[in-house]
Amino acid sequence: MGTFSIWHWLVVLLVVVLVFGSGKLAEVGSNVGKAIRGFQKSMRDGEKAMSAGEKKPSLGADSSASESESVSPEKTASS
Repeated sequence: MGTFSIWHWLVVLLVVVLVFGSGKLAEVGSNVGKAIRGFQKSMRDGEKAMSAGEKKPSLGADSSASESESVSPEKTASS
């Protein structure tokens, strides 16, 4: 049956509920659910955009080059 039986998990659950309270656990569960739904929605939107022929935003060297260009005038202005 493994290292942990059902009784071990029930004791752990009881301790967690006593420490955090049921209200806080419900809030955490709700926030996790919202995050998962948001992730799924963004994945669906990304797939729709890709099938529609929109260009996928790059996270590679192009974005770092634009960041360095935007930072360099600030450095020269403060020097």
